[in-house]
Amino acid sequence: MRAARTLATLDEAGSGDHICQLMGPTDDVMDRSRAFIADGALFGDKVMIVGPAVQTAGEYAQTVLDPARLDGSLIAAVRREAESAGREGYRSLRVLRHVTPGAWPAGPEELLRSELDLEEFAADSGALVVCAYRGTEWDAPTLEEVRCVHPHHLGSRPASPAFRVYRTGKEGWTVNGIIDAEGAGAFGAVLCTLLAQNATVRLICHGLEFFDAAAMGTLADAARHLPDRKVVLEGANETLRLAWDLSGFAVPSIPVVMAP
Repeated sequence: MRAARTLATLDEAGSGDHICQLMGPTDDVMDRSRAFIADGALFGDKVMIVGPAVQTAGEYAQTVLDPARLDGSLIAAVRREAESAGREGYRSLRVLRHVTPGAWPAGPEELLRSELDLEEFAADSGALVVCAYRGTEWDAPTLEEVRCVHPHHLGSRPASPAFRVYRTGKEGWTVNGIIDAEGAGAFGAVLCTLLAQNATVRLICHGLEFFDAAAMGTLADAARHLPDRKVVLEGANETLRLAWDLSGFAVPSIPVVMAP
């Protein structure tokens, strides 16, 4: 069973991990990730690097991809590489993705979608994916969105996000932590992105500690965002189910199912 955790170094990374590596303004992504890349040869993994430093990355990886020259979606390219790795006899694929604002001109919505795609890919395939960000290059709302869809974080500073949404099993997404007015916007963005790709989104909420009125309003708005969609909250506690009902959200026009 996958579980959210904070890593001290990339040496602790394991099969199926999707890690958010936050770097300082002067950190070099290759220096910070050298051991992770070198371990690919040790464990029989094919290494794929996605990022702007393609001129220098070729000596470290079998495959280097410049996102500015991407033909199609990132997840399609990664899946093709994973299939190729299997045919070539590798154990699995490990991906180092250095994310810079200039590489994602489509905006934060496309970035969030790509991170959710990679999260699903890592969980379902057992591949190892590290996404490296420099915190100073991103606005706070965008950084919060992408951080909360990584179940694994490198280092303890800055603090982990208040909640996480990550893949568990073929049909569900675990939601844990605290979702209040401060995190409601990020939660809504994640949920709308998932609903755009799935008719039903199943959220496993046994680890959800707090879900306030702002979060409930965001959930209702997201569920109504697209037609013929449904959100199922599995493991919603009695307090949340009662608050949802008393707040007037338990109506047919809001396609949300609260299940114990």
